[in-house]
Amino acid sequence: MDEMSAAMFAKKKRDIKVLQFGEGNFLRAFVDYFIDIMNERGTFDGDIVLVKPIEFGNLDQFKKQDYNYTVLLRGKGDNGEQIEKRVITSVADAVDSYGEYERYAAYAKLPSLRYIVSNTTEAGIVYDESDSIELCPPKSYPGKLTKFLYERFTEFNGAADKGLVMLPVELIDDNGIMLKKCVMSQIKNWGLSAEFEKWVDECCIFTSTLVDRIVTGYPRTEIENIWKDLGYEDRLLVTAEPFGLWVIESAKDISEEFPLVKTGLPVIFTDNQKPYKQRKVRILNGAHTSFVLYSYLTGHDTVLESMQDPKIADFMHETIYEEIIPTLDLPKEDLLKFADAVKNRFENPFIRHELLSIALNSVSKWRARCLPSVIEYYNRFKKVPKNLAFSLAALIRFYSTDERGEGALVGHRGDGTYLIRDDAAVLDFFAANSKDEADVLTDKYIEFEKDAFSKMDPEGLKLFKAQVAEDLKQLRA
Repeated sequence: MDEMSAAMFAKKKRDIKVLQFGEGNFLRAFVDYFIDIMNERGTFDGDIVLVKPIEFGNLDQFKKQDYNYTVLLRGKGDNGEQIEKRVITSVADAVDSYGEYERYAAYAKLPSLRYIVSNTTEAGIVYDESDSIELCPPKSYPGKLTKFLYERFTEFNGAADKGLVMLPVELIDDNGIMLKKCVMSQIKNWGLSAEFEKWVDECCIFTSTLVDRIVTGYPRTEIENIWKDLGYEDRLLVTAEPFGLWVIESAKDISEEFPLVKTGLPVIFTDNQKPYKQRKVRILNGAHTSFVLYSYLTGHDTVLESMQDPKIADFMHETIYEEIIPTLDLPKEDLLKFADAVKNRFENPFIRHELLSIALNSVSKWRARCLPSVIEYYNRFKKVPKNLAFSLAALIRFYSTDERGEGALVGHRGDGTYLIRDDAAVLDFFAANSKDEADVLTDKYIEFEKDAFSKMDPEGLKLFKAQVAEDLKQLRA
């Protein structure tokens, strides 16, 4: 079987419009996929350059395949399995910012460049006071970006129309705001000109984004069969779920020049992404957190197994539609559509999502994802949401052990054991108190989390504690 090559697929030469810091699976199955569709439909007409922002690794395979690769989206459709194959032909180049610095830096001087995309992990958007403009390139991502922008500013004498649009997709709150703060701090630290600082502030756009797609990456165990179906070998192939959502927040509307919506893609341009983040955290993440520990204790190991158990599936459905959605303020039709998509995603037969991986740090997850729905539900309806209360009881039951492992507690399910990983203070709390009576342990847990529960109505908290304690008794029995 032949390896993927340039000769296999027609590749149109376009102006370079996007520089992308990161060449990993998520960016290639999400951002590059969206841009490729815009190019195919004639609404964008711009190519991408991938930048390797770290020292290790290489780009050899990209060059071998002429920067083409396949995205395989697999999920559950209305009539069985849903599978989409797309060969991405919108990547024109890939460059190593360390090993090929001059070639990388030359892209700052390209007139057609307009967008900077990044996914440098949550730790990537951090200001590093020790970073230096003399380095080629600077160590940190904000340092690299600051120097890149300065070289562009210098090349075009501060022309207003040569400012760039930043589209970070790192998974931190207000990622664009944080990135701009880091760049501005670096400008001051390096003593760069006031004119440059003004150009960055007024001529460049730092968007904050919210992205949502499960990307399962390179399917190592299935790849031979997939290649056989494709008719060629693709060592850069990436798999993902069909669902995708990109929320882009900026003070200046860029929806016309970056016409994702016009192309029919699932993108929302807004001046406030917070309601959409709240929707994702409360419905998608909140649903996960509400049922995974309960499901694991009943004997299931994955999300898909959980959804195949009618009792767990009904619990999840009730939690989302009867306890979470009524606490949210976006249009009900949008919320129901999103919830239906979440249910469909949980039932995806191509994704093996381990419950124990979701269970990591469940105390802070429950606090962030479920407690706000509990508080808002009580405020609106003056009663306790029974499933969300039960989910906290299941959490306490899941954590209830005093047996220690290396950096973890050791829980027991049937004849087997499982590791409970969380902050040291959380593990210490359960090791010390898990043998208490259900009502005593519940009281102690609420006290342990008192800062989070301080926002709850006192009468509501009293009723909630009583419900959790009763549920914990039932779970123990």
